[in-house]
Amino acid sequence: MTSSESEQYQRILDAAFDEFAHKGYRGATIKSIGQAAGLKSPSLIYWYFPTKEDLFQKTVRDRQPLVKAVIDADSLLDRPPREVLFFLAQTYLKSIEEPEMQQMFRLFLAEMGKRPGLADLVSETVVEPVLAFLQSYLARQVKLRRMRPHDERAGARAFIGMLLPQMISMVLFPALYADGPTNEEHLETAIDIYLRGVLIDP
Repeated sequence: MTSSESEQYQRILDAAFDEFAHKGYRGATIKSIGQAAGLKSPSLIYWYFPTKEDLFQKTVRDRQPLVKAVIDADSLLDRPPREVLFFLAQTYLKSIEEPEMQQMFRLFLAEMGKRPGLADLVSETVVEPVLAFLQSYLARQVKLRRMRPHDERAGARAFIGMLLPQMISMVLFPALYADGPTNEEHLETAIDIYLRGVLIDP
């Protein structure tokens, strides 16, 4: 792929994200995405993506900052638990603060009921990589004798579960979110509670 093709490819993904986020899956069309990307002809999208569904799936995979944060997992494995967990949780919640990400989250909720395959896609491309990293990280911390031995699978899910109420209130219940702790306050408290349960020397 040439540099100009790479730039065009990225413009299409950026335009698709905005269109899907603001108009939903049905409302966003290949024509509207092509126009938003500044293409001479919307049909150029098919050069990169065979179908609208392929474009949507790639857009979902491309806009996941938490997944990108754990790609370079080796550099995180030996870092202290509080530092790593706060970094991951902050990355997660900070991305949800963006209005477009909130709109995409609402789109996922609306579409998952109609298209069960979307739930599998989100699980495979977002949930599973993050849980896999957390399990590896927790196992490494146990080996380093920073954490007590425990079921790392359950530990990873428990940690992510502590972040969900803040994320859900931010996206679906803004009044509840406005009346509650800030993201920083929530993270400090949640991570403190979590680490008290697993650290050898809290």
